[in-house]
Amino acid sequence: MRGIDHLVLCGHDLGAMRDSYTALGFTLTPEARHPFGTGNSLIQLEGCFLELLSVIEPKKITQAGAGHFSFAAFNRDFLERGEGMSMLVLDSTDARADVAAFRAAGLQTYEPFDFQRQAKLPSGEEVTVGFSLAFATDPALPNIAFFTCQQHAPEHFWKPHYQRHANRALTILDVSLVAERPDAHAAFLSAFAGVPAEAVAGGITLRTARGNISCITPQAFARSFGRARDMGQGPHFGGFTVGVRRIARLEEAISAPAYQLRKDGAHRAVLSVDVNGSALAFFALNRQDDEDE
Repeated sequence: MRGIDHLVLCGHDLGAMRDSYTALGFTLTPEARHPFGTGNSLIQLEGCFLELLSVIEPKKITQAGAGHFSFAAFNRDFLERGEGMSMLVLDSTDARADVAAFRAAGLQTYEPFDFQRQAKLPSGEEVTVGFSLAFATDPALPNIAFFTCQQHAPEHFWKPHYQRHANRALTILDVSLVAERPDAHAAFLSAFAGVPAEAVAGGITLRTARGNISCITPQAFARSFGRARDMGQGPHFGGFTVGVRRIARLEEAISAPAYQLRKDGAHRAVLSVDVNGSALAFFALNRQDDEDE
């Protein structure tokens, strides 16, 4: 069973995005460059991460071709419509097997995409990390994309230093895809995630090995996050939920007055404003760490 690997959060200014998430108490990896024109900075959690992404060198972007998906071109075009979550990524042990499985399920697939980039360790040492990606898209969801990610050097990628956050963030609990007719997307999402869709209030959810994929109506999203989404561009990722140790620790870690939390019961809080186009909620898992003693 696949689980959530990471979310691609796309914005115009990578430095500004880093500042925003730092103000929310997250630890970020140093900026890195892809060989195809984009750059990123990561928020590593427990087995998953948030990828803050911008176009850095547009001249290096290659266009998509027959049977070939262009990660950089897709995100460049996404930014022409606005900032936000552009892609949902699940983990993989074999990207090529994923392509075959997606194709057998009738999904629109592409050739696997392999690449490497440099990464900086907490010590300052530069190392090479490598990935193989298996993309799948749905004509009914033209403004967002999906892929699985197979890592080839996980020992260089995951570092405890980057996984410790002042806000005590732990994991991605849920991703909210907003659509007028959630049921219409159940077959694609189920084939991509490899799990069945379950009916929930206001839509459907898919319980992956790590985190849920929810597809909900605009009305259900507004009830959950406290604000409406513009549906003029069709279905899109509206927000996500991060599991934290405790809400009190989260409140202490937020350093920017612009970011206020709206409590929703004893264990959930929603950020008052979007962060680079995405609504953000937090849920307390009530786990302690040494600093909580």
